[in-house]
Amino acid sequence: MKLNSIPHKRWTKTSPPKRILAIRFQALGDLVITLPYLQDLKRQYPGTKLDLLTRQEVSAIPQAIDLFDKIIVIGGGRNAKLQLFLSLLKIPSLWRAKYDMVLDLQNHRISRIIRRLIGAPSWVEFDRESPIAAGERTRTSIEQCWHWKIKLDITFNLRYDNAKNLLRRNGWKENHRLIALNPAGFCKSRNWPLKSYVSFAKLWLKEIDAMSQFVLLLMPAHEDKARYLSETLGEACIDLTGKANQVEAFSILQQCDFMLSEDSGLMHMAWTQGIPTLALFSSSKAEWSAPQGERSLCLNSADLPCGPCMQEVCQFGDNRCLTRYTPEIVIAHAKKLIQEPSIAS
Repeated sequence: MKLNSIPHKRWTKTSPPKRILAIRFQALGDLVITLPYLQDLKRQYPGTKLDLLTRQEVSAIPQAIDLFDKIIVIGGGRNAKLQLFLSLLKIPSLWRAKYDMVLDLQNHRISRIIRRLIGAPSWVEFDRESPIAAGERTRTSIEQCWHWKIKLDITFNLRYDNAKNLLRRNGWKENHRLIALNPAGFCKSRNWPLKSYVSFAKLWLKEIDAMSQFVLLLMPAHEDKARYLSETLGEACIDLTGKANQVEAFSILQQCDFMLSEDSGLMHMAWTQGIPTLALFSSSKAEWSAPQGERSLCLNSADLPCGPCMQEVCQFGDNRCLTRYTPEIVIAHAKKLIQEPSIAS
């Protein structure tokens, strides 16, 4: 999609809008991607009130950071009809807020209905089609509304922080650096072998820093993976699987020096905070979801005839687009990434 074809109506006044509503319903990683760009807008124009409309299930991190003047939360879970009904109940108060601009960073049926009913004089609908990363599509969408230039602002201030206490209770040696391992790709085709994660960790301890520990922030669905890594790595592993909520995970990543991750929401939590992030993509489209910024790199399958296939199971049965990246290759990229941020893609 060309920039001038993104549906929008520009703000025509010379002074910035006084009140903006940003809309992003789902999913957690996609919501997190919007935050550094909205934060840059707010810091450039502190006199502008910036509100957020989002789903209850993904509202914890926005509520925990110093960014939004008001957060309007919609329930209904994944039930689209219930989401719509509950959203319509919010329309009178949203209309009375007299927003100058609506940034529809979701751009689906419900968000478009809300945006039209609010009747703000300026608006934009998120670019869902361009073959560029979601972060860049967020930035370019926001920039359609006025002459501002939006950058990546990765410094977040949390209103409350329990991260260090949680780490200490689970074996963190405070003189050790923290490395996040995230084997959380949602399907088999997106999983790097667990043995490769172990080999990577051992290479890190041998070649980069022996005083390191590897933290796991996996969901309970990945308990088997966490158990294997924890048992294999012993005291070098801090297993917080199922123990950290969204805000605690976000905060713990601020303490990390590096993140090795498959395609997942946790990966986005890392790079949006400036944590050096090496992403391993197989069937995922790197052009849409790869981490951004100077401290990120994505090893992906775009150079292969079969990739990115978007299939849940590798047609060859061996995940060759991932297994070709050996622990030795990955550790070499990790060394460059933590030492030379200019290598980022």
